[in-house]
Order: sequence, then structure tokens, then C-alpha cells
Amino acid sequence: MKIVSQIREPIENEMQLFEEKFLKSMSSKVALFNRITYYIVNRKGKQMRPMFVFLTAKLLNGEVNERTYTGASIIELIHTASLVHDDVVDDSNKRRGFFSINALWKNKIAVLVGDFLFSKGLLVSLENKDYDLLHIISNAVRDMSEGELLQIEKARLLDITEEVYYDIIRQKTATLIAACCSMGACSVRPDSEEVETFRKFGELCGMAFQIKDDLFDYGAEKIGKPTGIDIKEQKMTLPLIYALNNSDKERKKWLINSIKKHNKDKKRVKEVIAYVKEKGGLDYAVVKMLEFKDEALAILDNYPDSEYKSALILMVNYVVDRKK
Repeated sequence: MKIVSQIREPIENEMQLFEEKFLKSMSSKVALFNRITYYIVNRKGKQMRPMFVFLTAKLLNGEVNERTYTGASIIELIHTASLVHDDVVDDSNKRRGFFSINALWKNKIAVLVGDFLFSKGLLVSLENKDYDLLHIISNAVRDMSEGELLQIEKARLLDITEEVYYDIIRQKTATLIAACCSMGACSVRPDSEEVETFRKFGELCGMAFQIKDDLFDYGAEKIGKPTGIDIKEQKMTLPLIYALNNSDKERKKWLINSIKKHNKDKKRVKEVIAYVKEKGGLDYAVVKMLEFKDEALAILDNYPDSEYKSALILMVNYVVDRKK
């Protein structure tokens, strides 16, 4: 059995019902919107984020409730909206091996579709008067936007430190996985300490997840986006930051010049990738990724064994072991 199927097994019934509810939550009176959302749903990913919501709820409560489905729908709507917007921002024509929304329907429509999905995510929580869930997702959307802008700002100046890098990935990626887990906890145990405990758990998973994503930029795996794209976009990822911090003045100047002025030159980008590998940038990033993973697993140690805990442990390990 594939790892994702094993993770999903204890919540299979909930995930099937969620998919029906999620499809309804995306509906619109405008035929073009429905055509595009149908395209999105039929090319969905592994749905890791709703799985985090359901597994957290069941770990804490043994069962889910209607609020858990609401939380999972909110998360998936906001996540899908952010992917549509990301493809516009990154000028990316592919998503998970398929044409992106902006590639098929152009940027203007892609931005509007993203806005529509964001509004749907917020409305789902309002319609059910789940204001605590709305608060969690609103904080996440704010952090995601700030993280993306911070990354763009730092890409212009190329003055990013390791600490600033962690701030960026905490906001732009980890905050949404943190929201998944706090949403799952809040749906079954509102106002409990577990809401913050599992927010932290999700954040740690998200940090490990983003570092793994950054590592893919230096590998040859078929991951749905071309390698070297982070360098092309002047994104300062952990392997590159480490290489910069451990280079002499001349090499540092060459690296910064490569990223600033030659980031579209395929040959130069390959040279940068080779240099980062040679300096141990990838090895360093792997060590940091595993530290975040171990911190996340340590939180789960405080809870009794169950099939839901086992699935979450599998999920945390999958985050760092995945091939794409």
C-alpha cells in the first residue's frame, strides 16, 4: 500500500464525505467559474492539508463533527486559492504536471478565480457561525501574504539571513499547515490548550515540508516544476544561504552576481547548483529539515497510541521522505 493510502486509511470515510462537501462549497452561478473549478478538482493533489485536519481531530476526540468538515473545506479552499495566485505571481505554466489556470485562462481570470476561492473559504466559516475557525484561517492568510512579500523584498536586496529565511517559510508555507492542525483541534476541542499545541505541531511539519521543497530545486526528480526555478526567481533558499555564508569573498561575489544578473542563464544556474552541492548546502538543509521533523514527532509522543497517531507519524515522515 502506498504511504499516502496508509495515512488516509483511518479517515477514508471522512475524506470521501469531505470531497462531496468540498465540491459543493466551490459552486458558483457563473458557468465559467464552475468549468474552472471542475478542472481544479479533477487535478487535485494528495489533499494532505484536509488529512491533517481530520487526523488531528480524531487523535484528540476519536471522531469528527460538522465543524471538522467545515475546517477542512476552509483550508482546502484557501490552499487552492493560494496555488492559483502563486502560479500567477511565479509566472508558472504548469501545476502538478498539468497546465495551470493562468496558462489556460490567462492571468486576469486566474486572479479572479483565486479571489473567488478565498471568499468562499471565508464564507463557509461565516455561514456556520464558526468564528473561531475564521480567526485561525484569517491569521494564516495574513501570514501567507506577508511571507510572500517578505520573500520578494529580500529577493531584490539579496540580504537574507538564515533567520529571515525561517521567518519567510514559517509565514508563507508553515502557517497554513499550522492552521490545518489547529483547525482540527479547535473543531473538537475549542478553547483548549491543544489548539496551540497542534498549531505548533503543524508549523514544525510545514517548516520541514518547505525545506524539502527547496531541496527539490537542486535535484532531478520530476516534481511538477523545473529545477533551478528558485534561483531563476532570485529566491534565497537554505542550501544557497549556507553556501553564501561559507564562501570566501570572491566566491560570494560570484554567487550574488549569478543570482542578480545571470539567473536566466541555464548554464550559470547549473554552475550555481553544482557549487551549492559541493559546499554542503544540501546536506546542511537536510539536517535542519530533520530537526524540525523530530520536534514535530516529539509533540506526538505526549499522546496515547492510536491508528490516528500512527497515521500522523507516517505523515510527518512522508513530508521529508517524499519524492515530489
